[in-house]
Amino acid sequence: MADATHQDAAPHVAVETDVAIIGAGPTGLFAVFECGMLRMKCVVIDTLEAIGGQCAALYPEKPIYDIPAHPAISGGALIEQLQEQAAPFAPIYLLGRRVEALAPHEGGFELRTSKGEAVRARAVIIAAGAGAFGPNRPPLNDLHSYEATGAVRYMVARREELRGKRVVIAGGGDSAVDWALSLKGIAKRVTVVHRRPKFRAAPESVAQMEAAAARGEIDLAIPYQLHGLRGAGGALSEVVLATLKGEERAVAADHLLAFFGLSMELGPIAQWGLGLERSHVTVNPATLETNIPGIHAIGDIATYPGKLKLILQGFSEAAMAAHAIHPRIFPGEALHFEYSTSKGVPAE
Repeated sequence: MADATHQDAAPHVAVETDVAIIGAGPTGLFAVFECGMLRMKCVVIDTLEAIGGQCAALYPEKPIYDIPAHPAISGGALIEQLQEQAAPFAPIYLLGRRVEALAPHEGGFELRTSKGEAVRARAVIIAAGAGAFGPNRPPLNDLHSYEATGAVRYMVARREELRGKRVVIAGGGDSAVDWALSLKGIAKRVTVVHRRPKFRAAPESVAQMEAAAARGEIDLAIPYQLHGLRGAGGALSEVVLATLKGEERAVAADHLLAFFGLSMELGPIAQWGLGLERSHVTVNPATLETNIPGIHAIGDIATYPGKLKLILQGFSEAAMAAHAIHPRIFPGEALHFEYSTSKGVPAE
């Protein structure tokens, strides 16, 4: 994945911009493009050291199947193309820091980062996914020693690292099922562990996995749960499984991939006076504006009736938010909407 331009601002020096975007995931990057098409400059702030959010940090090689015009595209490739799409508008990326405070400032807002910068913007778009995230870890003895060697993982950066390995995948959602399908032709053996026959993944993906299991390409360990790890010096040799009745089974393994979802927290966002509902930010679905005028939320962090947590819906929300913000940046100026096919994109 190409590196984004990472600009460090001097502490206590204000960075002026039209729109401050909190979060450099897919929806945040597309918001740069949509704002740029309306002549609005953006500063993008993210806690991670690289752009891409969960797509880059958790599943850069995992295929995504519901991006229009892409029957399948990896998370990493999607981020690269979104970065390229945003590049003509020269966004400033402030990476590896989080927004610690947000306050009104001269008709707009001032955001303070964990590295001491002040970003002054006329409007704010919160595209922070579901806030800061980390994996939900299984309660297993000696887990840390296996995490340290990479024997236990919560993401896959490169599938090739698992070629010829014995892989146990635990979980019942899309990540577990999709990685089982992705690794079945690469790993020596793939065993999927789930506590019940019903999976929470996309029905078509589950059907493909069950068909692969019927052909002997994937082993299904159902109904089992993780019970223990065996090995020495951080090298894994077996994953011990158990039923609810206490029946145990050991599966030979070099790696355990645990996909039990992410532990989310809003962090400082929860202290900004925004309307919240179950750790999500409530917005007007027509404008994506929060209860504070000038602050909008898009993507997974935003909630409203009928909300779907899909990247493609986040893209639509980015466009709607940009158009809603335009009058704040250019008051009194009529916005004559033009299609990109006729308007084109400015050259770098």
